[in-house]
Amino acid sequence: MTPLPELLPATDAAPFVHDLATHGDRPALITADGTISYTELATRVEEAARRLGPQRRLVLVAGANTVEALVAYLAGLRGGHPVLLVPDSGPATRTLVEAYDPDVVIGPVDGTWTIEERRRGTAHELHPELALLLSTSGSTGSPKLVRLSAANLQANAEAIAGYLGIRDTDRAATSLPPHYCYGLSVVNSHLTRGAALILTGLSVADSCFWDLFRAARGTTFAGVPYTFDLLDRVGFAGMDLPHLRYVTQAGGRLAPATVRRYAELGRRHGWDLFVMYGQTEATARMAYLPPDLARTRPEAIGVPVPGGEFRLAPAPDQPDGVGELVYAGPNVMLGYAERPADLASGRTVDELHTGDLARRGPDGLWEIVGRRSRFAKILGVRVDPQSVEGLLARHRVEAACLGADDELVVAVAGDATPARVRRLVADEVGLPPRAVRVLPAPRLPRLASGKVDYPALRAHAEAPEPAPPAAAPTADHDLCRLYAEVLERTDVTPEHSFVDLGGDSLSYVEMSVRLERVLGQLPPDWHTLPIAALPVRPAARPRRRVLETSVALRAAAIVLIVGSHIPLFHLTGGAHLLLAVAGFNFARFQLTDVSRRDRLRQIRAALARIVLPTMVWIAAVMALTDQYRLSTLLLVNSLVGPADGRTEWHFWFIEGLVYVLLGTGALLALPAVDRWERRFPFALPVALAGLGLLGRYDVFGLDARHDLPGGVVAFWLFALGWAAARARGTRQRLLVTVAAAATVPGFFGEPAREALIVAGFALLVWLPTVPSVGTVNRLAGVLAGSSLYVYLTHWQVYPHLRDRPLLALVASLAAGVAYGLLVEQAWRWAARLRSRRTAAG
Repeated sequence: MTPLPELLPATDAAPFVHDLATHGDRPALITADGTISYTELATRVEEAARRLGPQRRLVLVAGANTVEALVAYLAGLRGGHPVLLVPDSGPATRTLVEAYDPDVVIGPVDGTWTIEERRRGTAHELHPELALLLSTSGSTGSPKLVRLSAANLQANAEAIAGYLGIRDTDRAATSLPPHYCYGLSVVNSHLTRGAALILTGLSVADSCFWDLFRAARGTTFAGVPYTFDLLDRVGFAGMDLPHLRYVTQAGGRLAPATVRRYAELGRRHGWDLFVMYGQTEATARMAYLPPDLARTRPEAIGVPVPGGEFRLAPAPDQPDGVGELVYAGPNVMLGYAERPADLASGRTVDELHTGDLARRGPDGLWEIVGRRSRFAKILGVRVDPQSVEGLLARHRVEAACLGADDELVVAVAGDATPARVRRLVADEVGLPPRAVRVLPAPRLPRLASGKVDYPALRAHAEAPEPAPPAAAPTADHDLCRLYAEVLERTDVTPEHSFVDLGGDSLSYVEMSVRLERVLGQLPPDWHTLPIAALPVRPAARPRRRVLETSVALRAAAIVLIVGSHIPLFHLTGGAHLLLAVAGFNFARFQLTDVSRRDRLRQIRAALARIVLPTMVWIAAVMALTDQYRLSTLLLVNSLVGPADGRTEWHFWFIEGLVYVLLGTGALLALPAVDRWERRFPFALPVALAGLGLLGRYDVFGLDARHDLPGGVVAFWLFALGWAAARARGTRQRLLVTVAAAATVPGFFGEPAREALIVAGFALLVWLPTVPSVGTVNRLAGVLAGSSLYVYLTHWQVYPHLRDRPLLALVASLAAGVAYGLLVEQAWRWAARLRSRRTAAG
């Protein structure tokens, strides 16, 4: 085999990349799926570097906290190729691809990590020192990039590893995105010392993040100011994290009170808080505050990192001792790039003018007192927006400020009233109240780094104010109250989504119908969006209405079931189609991004919503008639019989669905299976569908001998519906469609019935919505939301109206809807009772 150096460009990579293999079998990457050693990581990196070839090329890598993204980043550096590290998707990446025309693009395509070689050689002249290109803080997606060398990366990684005292036994969670310089510095500094990375894309607001952190014996994680807001919300102060050694903070100024509070928390629990200061132009870090000073000097950024130094440059209109902070050190960038031709440039700067106004305290610690470039002159008054933000923060108001020509724009998140904010700002700054414009918002726009997205804020401030719609949401239509009412929850906040709050397929229909009345047309993924991200004003009514396919199928299936039982017509297959839709909704509502424990709680709640109303109805019928037996009430008729009963088969579908949910829940209760589902969300249900085909085709002859329950025989339909919800891209959708078309025919021996099920699968897979009209939407919503209750009750309704089949159908549907309303009232009553007991206890 040709030695690797002979296959690579002559440009040297940073030593921390060269030296990966020297750390041997020590853990390098810890993921939810297992551990990768440094030896294995080095092998993967070198294999990927060989694929990139010996000629230096501009390599764009979609940054993500995944093994594939990290290997691609390191392989580019190992091969001496300049790496353009970008967000893993979205318009920012497309903008940079168009602006810089990379030779190679590495990233996910339809869920598969791919290397796209756009040309064999290179279209660029690349300076020998150029190693990495990053977007400047706040300019993600802009053509302006920071040019960094391998020496920059190594120097900053060594400095950070030094002052943090990183050990080879440390395990750092990737709590920030790698295309953000702070997140990348965590990666580089820990690889420098042979420490491990707990590789995850989860947020600190996700309980699964902390499950993984504890399981991996995590010792550190990084946060920006917004991270600490999230930590407060999730109860970080009460968490048991026995291996935590230190927490780092950068990415913007953290309020001194918060610094002091977290430093004190760390002192009590045995970990340190490092407050740091940096910019992308300095390869991440320029200063840090020693942890023992965080409680006494929380307003300071501290001292320069090893190898760096500060000075003050004169700044106009500033008091003595205050000037622009200038940094010099081996981690200062080569310069900026604004066009492809700049990639050929060498060093154009020797020191970094930060744009921050600073002073040095008597104790030698540096402090930031303002931002030079953000000063604005409004009506003759010089205003520092950052100071205004600090003022409002002291009054517990989360805000971001912008200076315009004749006004100060203050965006405010939360429930602070505009009048109060305007008064606070006007009194402090000396502006007339008319020059302070307050923009209330559910939340401030933020970049992936957690910093406020000021360009987006400015665009919002400059957008023309739309005319207020006639039906704008008011207090009566408060979305949180609406969610709380439908889901019987008392803990709803704007940060929650429908799935966060335990919404399921039964409540989904009612929620979507009621939301549509308030907001207009809903986005397709509304159930996964935080409430605050939903439009706060009704969208313009579309000319053509649509209906979600799963809702349409549920409504149509229950009508077909009841109509065929009467019989008004003979179109069977609706129950088996409902089983597929149940699998589809199981993936959407029970398999969310919450912890395994919360997933199991959601499955238990879904089972309760099915089992309890069923048993109540059957018990009521048993009290009045001899139609059912105890085995029917206990939903075990398919297990214990009697097999020749005339009515016991009525509830085979509900029994089957309950067994499927119990079995699937038990499977997902296994930590390994839960990890597989998150790692292979499409492959797992496909594999389960394959196992389910053993029952469908009775491979072992068990059905013939023991009369297997319907849930076992038809499980493959549920699993295929699950796979349909997880299918991404044409190939996966085609696989589900072909699987249904190949396995459903022959199951019943009724071509029309089988064609109905296959057609329903095709709609579910390929069409998220179907054309509709408002009246049909409302009717379908009611029927779909009541489908379980219609199925339960219609057996006791239609036999009395057989001679009038159309009336029998309408009465059966109406009875089910009425029972559904009664059940929902009972759920709400129970929720209120639990709430009162909780408050009393």
